[in-house]
Amino acid sequence: MPISAFLFDLDGVIVDTAVFHYQAWRRMANELGFDISHEFNETLKGVSRMDSLDLILAHGGVTLSDDRKLELATQKNDWYLELVSRMTPDEILPGVAGFFHQVKHAQPPLKTALGSVSKNARLILERIHMIDDFDAIIDGTKITRGKPDPEVFLNGAAELGATPAECVVFEDAVAGIEAAKRAGMFAVGIGSPDVLTEADLVVPSLEHLTVVELLAAVQRAQGLGY
Repeated sequence: MPISAFLFDLDGVIVDTAVFHYQAWRRMANELGFDISHEFNETLKGVSRMDSLDLILAHGGVTLSDDRKLELATQKNDWYLELVSRMTPDEILPGVAGFFHQVKHAQPPLKTALGSVSKNARLILERIHMIDDFDAIIDGTKITRGKPDPEVFLNGAAELGATPAECVVFEDAVAGIEAAKRAGMFAVGIGSPDVLTEADLVVPSLEHLTVVELLAAVQRAQGLGY
């Protein structure tokens, strides 16, 4: 079945806001009396805000009421938004603009969707002037389950009028790759093949991929039953 839709994660694929998340989460952890490392922060990629908070609190051995956790999650988001509000198109990752140019001019046409657990996805896309590059935006305000649940990508496919077999997902997180595979979609990992072991194809960035090469790779994989 020919590919008709591309679904993109946001953080680590289009832009890299992981450093902003890390700074905000670390500030929160420090105020609670412990610290988190860059390595630990990597485990939070693709995980929802409240699930990330639970993991951080468990890491620090801290138990809090649901009301207090909600307060902390809100505070963390406020700190994060302070950083995000200063973003510009200069922070779009290498290769993204060129790849989207290819997508826009592809024949037959390809539809695009954002599939992110972030509730701030629209703000980020507006800041980097890419909100009009997507035919559908599925973010944290439109889902009830975070990755690795496939809901975000299944919703994206539905909004684009595509079946899962017609979709390619671009992800930089293990949880996101799992979500894509559980959705029945071809998964392109952005990062290291040593980490994204379940991806169907792994590249360092979109700078290292063309639409023609990707569609050829999908066609080969479909022949093998990916």
